[in-house]
Amino acid sequence: MKICLDTNAYSDWTRGKRWVEWIATAEKVFIPAVVLGELREGFLGGSQLEENERVLAEIMRSPVVQIIDVDAAVSAVYAELKFYLKQRGTPIPINDIWIAAASIQKGCVLLTCDKHFEHLPQVRVRWPEA
Repeated sequence: MKICLDTNAYSDWTRGKRWVEWIATAEKVFIPAVVLGELREGFLGGSQLEENERVLAEIMRSPVVQIIDVDAAVSAVYAELKFYLKQRGTPIPINDIWIAAASIQKGCVLLTCDKHFEHLPQVRVRWPEA
Protein backbone atom coordinates (compact mmCIF):
# COMPACT_ATOMS: atom_id res chain seq x y z
CA MET A 1 0.00 0.00 0.00
CA LYS A 2 1.11 3.55 -0.72
CA ILE A 3 0.69 5.99 2.13
CA CYS A 4 1.10 9.72 2.51
CA LEU A 5 2.04 11.33 5.81
CA ASP A 6 0.38 14.44 7.16
CA THR A 7 2.52 16.50 9.52
CA ASN A 8 0.84 15.16 12.65
CA ALA A 9 1.21 11.55 11.42
CA TYR A 10 4.95 12.07 10.89
CA SER A 11 5.30 13.60 14.36
CA ASP A 12 3.32 10.84 16.05
CA TRP A 13 5.25 8.15 14.18
CA THR A 14 8.69 9.51 15.01
CA ARG A 15 7.69 9.66 18.68
CA GLY A 16 6.65 6.01 18.48
CA LYS A 17 3.03 6.77 19.29
CA ARG A 18 1.12 5.78 16.17
CA TRP A 19 1.29 4.55 12.61
CA VAL A 20 4.29 2.25 13.19
CA GLU A 21 2.67 -0.80 11.59
CA TRP A 22 1.19 1.18 8.69
CA ILE A 23 4.54 2.72 7.83
CA ALA A 24 6.56 -0.46 8.39
CA THR A 25 4.41 -2.40 5.91
CA ALA A 26 3.94 0.32 3.27
CA GLU A 27 5.39 -0.27 -0.18
CA LYS A 28 5.90 3.50 -0.52
CA VAL A 29 5.79 6.32 2.04
CA PHE A 30 5.18 9.73 0.49
CA ILE A 31 5.88 12.98 2.30
CA PRO A 32 4.52 16.10 0.61
CA ALA A 33 6.95 19.03 0.34
CA VAL A 34 4.35 21.09 2.22
CA VAL A 35 4.67 18.68 5.16
CA LEU A 36 8.45 19.13 5.10
CA GLY A 37 7.93 22.89 5.39
CA GLU A 38 5.54 22.49 8.32
CA LEU A 39 7.92 20.09 10.05
CA ARG A 40 10.93 22.33 9.62
CA GLU A 41 9.00 25.35 10.88
CA GLY A 42 8.17 23.30 13.98
CA PHE A 43 11.79 22.21 14.34
CA LEU A 44 12.88 25.86 14.34
CA GLY A 45 10.50 26.63 17.18
CA GLY A 46 11.64 23.71 19.31
CA SER A 47 14.68 22.84 21.38
CA GLN A 48 15.86 19.83 19.33
CA LEU A 49 16.49 21.30 15.89
CA GLU A 50 19.63 19.29 15.11
CA GLU A 51 18.16 15.99 16.32
CA ASN A 52 14.91 16.53 14.44
CA GLU A 53 16.78 17.36 11.23
CA ARG A 54 19.02 14.29 11.72
CA VAL A 55 15.99 12.00 12.12
CA LEU A 56 14.30 13.55 9.08
CA ALA A 57 17.45 13.12 6.96
CA GLU A 58 17.70 9.47 8.03
CA ILE A 59 14.07 8.85 7.10
CA MET A 60 14.54 10.56 3.75
CA ARG A 61 17.39 8.15 2.89
CA SER A 62 15.04 5.17 3.04
CA PRO A 63 14.36 3.71 -0.42
CA VAL A 64 10.62 3.56 0.32
CA VAL A 65 10.33 7.26 1.20
CA GLN A 66 9.68 9.81 -1.52
CA ILE A 67 8.92 13.54 -1.48
CA ILE A 68 5.87 14.77 -3.38
CA ASP A 69 6.79 18.08 -4.95
CA VAL A 70 4.24 20.73 -5.79
CA ASP A 71 4.14 20.36 -9.55
CA ALA A 72 1.61 20.92 -12.33
CA ALA A 73 -0.25 17.67 -11.62
CA VAL A 74 -0.58 18.40 -7.89
CA SER A 75 -1.61 21.99 -8.59
CA ALA A 76 -4.44 20.80 -10.85
CA VAL A 77 -5.80 18.56 -8.08
CA TYR A 78 -5.37 21.40 -5.57
CA ALA A 79 -7.49 23.70 -7.74
CA GLU A 80 -10.27 21.12 -7.96
CA LEU A 81 -10.25 20.53 -4.19
CA LYS A 82 -10.16 24.23 -3.35
CA PHE A 83 -13.06 24.90 -5.73
CA TYR A 84 -15.01 21.95 -4.28
CA LEU A 85 -14.58 23.27 -0.73
CA LYS A 86 -15.47 26.82 -1.77
CA GLN A 87 -18.70 25.65 -3.41
CA ARG A 88 -19.72 23.90 -0.21
CA GLY A 89 -18.62 26.64 2.17
CA THR A 90 -16.34 24.26 4.06
CA PRO A 91 -12.86 25.76 4.10
CA ILE A 92 -9.92 23.90 5.57
CA PRO A 93 -6.34 25.11 6.05
CA ILE A 94 -4.61 25.84 2.73
CA ASN A 95 -1.63 23.62 3.50
CA ASP A 96 -3.98 20.72 4.12
CA ILE A 97 -5.55 21.20 0.70
CA TRP A 98 -2.05 20.93 -0.80
CA ILE A 99 -1.38 17.79 1.26
CA ALA A 100 -4.69 16.28 0.13
CA ALA A 101 -3.89 17.13 -3.50
CA ALA A 102 -0.48 15.49 -3.24
CA SER A 103 -2.01 12.38 -1.69
CA ILE A 104 -4.68 12.09 -4.38
CA GLN A 105 -2.20 12.69 -7.19
CA LYS A 106 -0.03 9.78 -5.97
CA GLY A 107 -2.99 7.50 -5.23
CA CYS A 108 -2.17 7.19 -1.53
CA VAL A 109 -3.95 6.69 1.74
CA LEU A 110 -3.40 9.81 3.84
CA LEU A 111 -2.48 9.17 7.48
CA THR A 112 -3.70 12.07 9.61
CA CYS A 113 -5.33 13.11 12.88
CA ASP A 114 -7.09 16.11 11.27
CA LYS A 115 -10.82 15.50 11.06
CA HIS A 116 -11.37 18.38 8.62
CA PHE A 117 -10.26 16.01 5.85
CA GLU A 118 -13.78 14.60 6.21
CA HIS A 119 -14.83 17.57 4.05
CA LEU A 120 -12.87 16.01 1.16
CA PRO A 121 -14.43 12.63 0.33
CA GLN A 122 -12.05 12.47 -2.65
CA VAL A 123 -9.19 11.75 -0.23
CA ARG A 124 -8.62 8.25 1.06
CA VAL A 125 -7.96 8.92 4.74
CA ARG A 126 -6.92 6.78 7.66
CA TRP A 127 -7.35 8.24 11.13
CA PRO A 128 -5.57 6.77 14.16
CA GLU A 129 -7.24 4.15 16.26
CA ALA A 130 -8.46 5.49 19.59
